[in-house]
Amino acid sequence: MADILTDEEIFFKDWEPKLQNRFFMYIDDIPSYIIKASDRPKLQQNPVVFDHINVERKIKGKSRWQDISITLYDPIVPSGAQAVIEWIRLGHESVTGRNGYSDQYKKRLQFHSLGPVGDKVEEWTLIGAFINNADWGNMDWANDAAVEIQLTLSYDYAILEY
Repeated sequence: MADILTDEEIFFKDWEPKLQNRFFMYIDDIPSYIIKASDRPKLQQNPVVFDHINVERKIKGKSRWQDISITLYDPIVPSGAQAVIEWIRLGHESVTGRNGYSDQYKKRLQFHSLGPVGDKVEEWTLIGAFINNADWGNMDWANDAAVEIQLTLSYDYAILEY
C-alpha cells in the first residue's frame, strides 16, 4: 500500500522565486527610479560545427553577450530624455560630429534582483555598456500614458557577482 504524502512533503516551502518587479538598476547619471523595465544579460556561445566522417561534432565558439533593452520613464524633472542624450554625447556630439573615447561613453552598470523584504539576492555587473539604439517614444493626444524611452544597450561582458 502506498504512503499518503502530507502537505509539507508536497509543497516545498524553502523555495522563493525571484519576481520580475523586484529589481533596480544603477546607471551613472540616470536615476534608478525612472528605469521601468530591463532585460537580464544574455549570452550566446555560437557553436562551431566540424564534420567527422558521417557525423557532426560541435564545440563552443566565441561567446557573445547579446544586447539588452531597457525602458525608462521620461519625467519632466529630471528629464529622462536629457539624461539619455548626455550619455550619447559622451560618444558622439551631433552638432560638431566629434566622437568620444570609449572610456568616456562606456559605463559599468549594476543590476540587482531583490528578495521579498527588499534585500539584494542577485547582482549582475555589465562591463563596457553603451547606448546602441535610443527611441524617445511618441506623443499621442488620444493617450494619457507616461512617455517612455526605449534603449538598446551593448556591452562587453557581464559578471554574476552573487
